[in-house]
Amino acid sequence: MNEEFDFENRIVTTEFTREDGEGEASLRPHSLDEYIGQERAKENLKILLEAAKLRGDTIDHVLLYGPPGLGKTTLSAIIANEMGVNLRITSGPALEKGGDLVALLTNLSEGDVLFIDEIHRITRNTEEFLYSAMEDFAIDIFLGKGPSARSIRIDIPHFTLIGATTRAGQLSTPLRDRFGVQQRLELYTPEELAIIVKRSASILDVPIDEDGAMEIASRSRGTPRIANRLLKRVRDYAQVKGDGRITLEMAQSSLKMLEIDELGLDLTDRRMLETIIRSYDGGPVGLETLAATIGEEAITIEDVCEPYLLQIGFLARTTRGRMVTRMGYDHLGIPYHAKNDAPVGSGQISLVADVTDETEEYE
Repeated sequence: MNEEFDFENRIVTTEFTREDGEGEASLRPHSLDEYIGQERAKENLKILLEAAKLRGDTIDHVLLYGPPGLGKTTLSAIIANEMGVNLRITSGPALEKGGDLVALLTNLSEGDVLFIDEIHRITRNTEEFLYSAMEDFAIDIFLGKGPSARSIRIDIPHFTLIGATTRAGQLSTPLRDRFGVQQRLELYTPEELAIIVKRSASILDVPIDEDGAMEIASRSRGTPRIANRLLKRVRDYAQVKGDGRITLEMAQSSLKMLEIDELGLDLTDRRMLETIIRSYDGGPVGLETLAATIGEEAITIEDVCEPYLLQIGFLARTTRGRMVTRMGYDHLGIPYHAKNDAPVGSGQISLVADVTDETEEYE
């Protein structure tokens, strides 16, 4: 099967793209009152912020984890804004050496918020500098080697570290335990996403009706980033093919042209399911074998395409590999043939199903 799988340029990818960078900042809320959804996280953060303001102190270190595109960076900016301090942003892969982190920490001002995205990818040597920085607000630097080596302790300003990760299970226990607040962000409901779509449409000065907003929201895979991206594409379609107003019919026509179905699956999702069904009789098939079949890296399949299919119950992980469930067959309109070890699926789709953080590979 020589199907082409485009994992990098998918409109429904949850990963941050250049287009998001060009317009997402203007759509982001600037306070907790403007922030839509994640009610449990918001309530916890409100108490945390109010208590810190009453004490005149910095807030405790915060770990935000969950699928990409749910607003971890936005929440960190809101925390810094609510506290009236500066926000410094970096990422785990950018901190290759301990010296990179030391330079960043020593240039912070009192009370600043340091946001580290993909903190699970930070190197072990760099991570060790964080331990004393988070607990004692100091950094220990060793000069020289052997018997003449000596340690120098450098005090740093009191700061708040906000770490964001899509894989909390890959954080080391010593680092994870140093976060006083650990908050999981959940996928959004269609109703919450519809509110976000209408808010974004208002900022972009795009007329939209209730049904049009709900149609976009229901195909956004529970992710605000995707909802805003789809809104822009539907806006373009409405301006060229209609009068610029986004209605239910306009949204349906636009998303049909983009080959995004009513559950948010795109052509790549459907081709992957069809590959497992037609080439491996629905599975089980190992991750490496599947990756070789479709000509893509295993980690790309695992991080980009597979999570949503697992969440909605179309794909299952078994001890022998990946399998397409009965629900997946039904969605594609392919007759289902029961197997002894085949996962049937509950028949009910949930956008808030939990997915393990650990990486699993099957041969």
